[in-house]
Amino acid sequence: MNSLTTHQLPQDSIGSNIGQLTEGHILQGRYQVMGVLGTGGMGSVYQARDLRFTNVTKLCAIKEMLNQDSDAKRRELKTKNFEREANILATLNHPAVPEIFDYFSEGDRSFLVMEYISGNSLDFIMQSRNDLLDEIKVLDWALQICDVLAYLHTHDPEPIIFRDLKPSNIMLDTHNHIRMIDFGIAKVFETGQRGTMIGTEGFSPPEQYRGEANPSSDVYSLGATLHALLSGTDPRNEPPFSHTDRPIQSYRDDISPAFVAIVTKALSYDSSERFDDGSKMLLALQSVAQGFSGKDRQLRKSRFGTGPLVAAYTINPNNVEPVWVFRCDDEIRSTPHIADDKVYIGSYDKKMYSLSVLDGTPHWEFVAKDGIASSPLVSRGMVIFGSADKNLYAVHADTGRKSWSFKASGAIHSSPCEDFGHVFVGADDGHLYAVKLSTGRKAWSVTTGAAIRSSPLIADDTIIAGNEDGLVIAVKMDGQSKWHFLAKRSVTSSPVESQGLVIVGSHDCSVYCIDADNGWTAWRFRTKKPVISSPAVSDETVYIGSVDGHLYALNLFTGQKRWSYDIGSQITSSPMVNDDAVYFGGIDGFVYSLEADSGQIRWRFQTSGPIPSSPACFEDIILIGSTDGHLYALPA
Repeated sequence: MNSLTTHQLPQDSIGSNIGQLTEGHILQGRYQVMGVLGTGGMGSVYQARDLRFTNVTKLCAIKEMLNQDSDAKRRELKTKNFEREANILATLNHPAVPEIFDYFSEGDRSFLVMEYISGNSLDFIMQSRNDLLDEIKVLDWALQICDVLAYLHTHDPEPIIFRDLKPSNIMLDTHNHIRMIDFGIAKVFETGQRGTMIGTEGFSPPEQYRGEANPSSDVYSLGATLHALLSGTDPRNEPPFSHTDRPIQSYRDDISPAFVAIVTKALSYDSSERFDDGSKMLLALQSVAQGFSGKDRQLRKSRFGTGPLVAAYTINPNNVEPVWVFRCDDEIRSTPHIADDKVYIGSYDKKMYSLSVLDGTPHWEFVAKDGIASSPLVSRGMVIFGSADKNLYAVHADTGRKSWSFKASGAIHSSPCEDFGHVFVGADDGHLYAVKLSTGRKAWSVTTGAAIRSSPLIADDTIIAGNEDGLVIAVKMDGQSKWHFLAKRSVTSSPVESQGLVIVGSHDCSVYCIDADNGWTAWRFRTKKPVISSPAVSDETVYIGSVDGHLYALNLFTGQKRWSYDIGSQITSSPMVNDDAVYFGGIDGFVYSLEADSGQIRWRFQTSGPIPSSPACFEDIILIGSTDGHLYALPA
């Protein structure tokens, strides 16, 4: 299903579309309508482009609420209520809740501008299948939905009730994360009188037919949603409140009794017999999830409370069970850094996290203004990292509070290194920066003419880094040039040094060995495709991956191949050697462990997304991130 149709509303919500905005219409001089995603009784939902972003196509979803009350005072009141409700929604901060960008009114219409989500609704997924959904998959969705309901129901200063929870209002995005759409802002246009029905027949609890709603009302709607997903039936086609007369067991007998019992309790006619709110139901579901933890399943942490959420379940071919798993809000492409029993990891969700390395318990999170692909450095009690928002940040390792920040002229994807009281980092503006560790002030910068995305290497008194034009530069500690080397294509790989030799990969399908003193080429090893991976050196062996799908083990002094291992998929992750094993990730979504001396497979562990991230080691634990948004702690 293409992204234009992923927001479409079901037939039960289709109503009048009189006065629908046409393609090309511009709102507020900023939002250009590109198409209609769906229509409902209170207006339409449009896909639009934000014209302020001139160099890229920035998409958003705009929900329209018609306010055609004949009484002028009531229209004014409804507009004020809409603005109040929009302000409340704008304060929400949960990965399953779409971000609110803007709201405004024009004539008898009010508009809410929100994040555009690409994916499919659970209703579409259910209707597209000829068989019943797997219990584990539905349990995963249930836990994610309960996680956001728990957040809403405990919202300060007052609980927020979704009031229209159903499969068509729940999206599964392209990262297999649950997202809640259609937050029912149209409710502020209702009169608010007792007896006004809000919701969808079959999914709404009895009290909403009387115009009443409380947190347990959402619990009922979730129960009806889970019943539909597990049984494959549509409650809109059945008598009202007849779920208990149509138990899940009458449709299938492969669902665990504990899961069935939770759904049944949630569907109680009397609200006092249900779970009080989403947090109570979440705890019950977590106990069911624990029962699957020993069945080749992966677990990840809930964003609410301490219990696990079931991950996107995949069979683990080597029975490797995670020690723990932590869920971020977006892709992880950086490498974790471990210091003092803490692990620090950045994510494209704009956050730097501090976690316990032993069990993944979060300590703090620091929010930047854009995604973080830079791997953190810990020095003198500070965590130092770059962001796509062009800043190099230093935050206190214990508290996550900002100590200082340095702003470059381009995004910082390079990972910093530190010595002699200075932090060295590259930026997309083509500069290599030296920043004072104590103050964050620039000491000097060197321009290279192209973006630097590799991480600088400090070799004795020399800083070495590569850029996107293929230039590898070596500068002295005062920023003066020492030597330079030119590959035929980009150098994104980060150089390493061993015994006076610098090893680095290039997009020109080569691994280079360069003399650290003068920049002369000692040897060159050719691969079949570009080398983005950064090398690791151990026992006079260079380990490095290639987009051709091979992990290569090369002789440090001659470049001769000792062995190679083919995973059949691109390797952009950088390997790490620990004891007698080498670890790395693949774009196929697997974490690999090989025998370092022979290249024989020890084990592999499957995640739910490509792995450009590189591993780190703490005692007998291997930590690595995935684009599925999870940081995995695996037994070495």
